[in-house]
Amino acid sequence: MSIFQYSPRFKGLTVFGLLPAHQAQAHAAEQGFVLLLPTDAYIVAGTACVALTVLLLTILPDRLAMGLFRPARLTRWIRCVGLRRWTSCLSFGVLAVLIWAGLNGSRDPLSNPLPLTVWTVWWVALVTLQGMLGDLWRWLNPWSGPVALTRHLLRLPVVLRLPTGLGQGCALVTFLGFAVFLLADPAPADPARLAVIVMGYWLFTYLALLAFGPRWHWRGEGISMLMRNYATLGLFGRTGRNLGLGATGWQAIARRPPQMGEAVFMVVMLGSGSFDGLNETFWWLDLMGINPLEFPGRSAVTMQNAIGLIAANAALVAAYGLAIWLGMRLIGGEVAPGRAFCLMAPSILPIALGYHIAHYLPSFLVDGQYVLAVLNDPLARGSDLLGLGTFYVTTGFFNAADSVRVIWLSQAGAVVIGHVLAVIMAHAIAVRAFGDTRRAALFQTPLAVFMLVYTLFGLWLLASPRGV
Repeated sequence: MSIFQYSPRFKGLTVFGLLPAHQAQAHAAEQGFVLLLPTDAYIVAGTACVALTVLLLTILPDRLAMGLFRPARLTRWIRCVGLRRWTSCLSFGVLAVLIWAGLNGSRDPLSNPLPLTVWTVWWVALVTLQGMLGDLWRWLNPWSGPVALTRHLLRLPVVLRLPTGLGQGCALVTFLGFAVFLLADPAPADPARLAVIVMGYWLFTYLALLAFGPRWHWRGEGISMLMRNYATLGLFGRTGRNLGLGATGWQAIARRPPQMGEAVFMVVMLGSGSFDGLNETFWWLDLMGINPLEFPGRSAVTMQNAIGLIAANAALVAAYGLAIWLGMRLIGGEVAPGRAFCLMAPSILPIALGYHIAHYLPSFLVDGQYVLAVLNDPLARGSDLLGLGTFYVTTGFFNAADSVRVIWLSQAGAVVIGHVLAVIMAHAIAVRAFGDTRRAALFQTPLAVFMLVYTLFGLWLLASPRGV
């Protein structure tokens, strides 16, 4: 058994604790190869790329920055409310089967379909596709169909009104609850434990939607808000009465500025994703007085990780708010800092998505194979539904410096591209809000410093040794 223990979150650097020793050592070698790569040079080059983007935007014409986010119209938009309700009911049916499998199936998270579906298919793959393509979640969420069917059959009215003063506070609380479960729970991938949590969350949301109506989706349910925010980065979306195709972020720029609660939520998306990597590093474990080579288990750091998650998010919101406040001071403060915070918050989303992709890429390369194995033989009876034959999960790509270099550079590229897109989006938003390139660039100076520092931080996280 390797010192790299099994992580219920299917993280790339910890997933091999349940595998045979030679496979675990292969994965440890991957981290060793990363440490031997010229990561300092890559980090400097990535940060310089973001800095160059900032400089170029100060001299490019305003119309060019805005034109980058002008979508092309493809075809007329077709409303498919009825069809979406059926796909939602189908999604709920699949979820019910997965919950049953979690309660009654294999105890091994790498062969039980519930943990694989939740943490690999949904949390890694679907969230990534949501941010790259558009709003897939509106078709796949497991609530809208069952809620509509219940209302139709029982003729239920909306009985409660969600207080306006709460804003998006309920969504923020439910999302942070999810993040605490992901990062601090001792065994979030234990099939039976996960089944109970998923079933409880589905039931809670179902009852809230029956009580408060669709507003709970928009203001109370954290997962749907996360998905909706990422969908605004998608290439495809609605523009007027047409289906549009545009550069990443065109929908976020075209929509109305978010309210304060949703703006804070966007920053918390980034903070939670970043802490998801930070809490595995030697630095974090040393901060808690834990020897990373003798990690005592997740139950020993549950409270520390929960408190760290909240503190990290509070610090990030404060730092981002400070950058916005300083920018407004530089241009005379004609817009209230709170309003500017809401205007600029969508530019955080590409960074959050880029880090999500980078952080989970190694684990997806392995856990995706386990998903294929389960799909190929879902009942573990020797079937070959996908025609894969005898299927062996391999980690061979973690054994060679060349393949590890490709993986690490792909991760670094995702982080850098996310920051570059964020800088361009922030510039376009600032130009639209403040009228010209000079004022927009002056306002963005503190924000640019923030993004450069965060680029360094994100790349450092990728290259740091991990012990959880």
